[in-house]
Amino acid sequence: MNLPWAAIAGGGLIGASAVVLLATLGRVAGISGIAAGAVAAPRGDRGWRWAFLLGLMVAAAAAAVLSWQAGAGQPPRVLLRDALPAWQLICAGVLVGFGTRLGNGCTSGHGVCGLARGSRRSLVAVLVFMACAMLTTFLVRHGGGLS
Repeated sequence: MNLPWAAIAGGGLIGASAVVLLATLGRVAGISGIAAGAVAAPRGDRGWRWAFLLGLMVAAAAAAVLSWQAGAGQPPRVLLRDALPAWQLICAGVLVGFGTRLGNGCTSGHGVCGLARGSRRSLVAVLVFMACAMLTTFLVRHGGGLS
């Protein structure tokens, strides 16, 4: 059996960071709320938000570099030549932003933190997120896609 150790470690780190943020600052680790507050929150409440967001970016870059070095010399697939067309990326960003606002949170806030706190609203939100993700995946793979 080939266990997905990287996914298990990543999930553990996400959970640990949510617990540390809640225990130290009393804040929920919802990325959309943290990002929105990084520019809109009062000055004294912005520093930790920027540090959190910077940590996400540094960790993603480090993971890309480490996976590149551990692989067969193949660069990470985060190159512009491998990206979707700009119009699809813009549409996806707008839809994610709209959905985040409509759902009053994102998968990290509802899925990681809300479910852990036993929130019924978060359970409904996660069920809707997952249903939409499954439908989108099905349509893109089997229904003629957008590409």
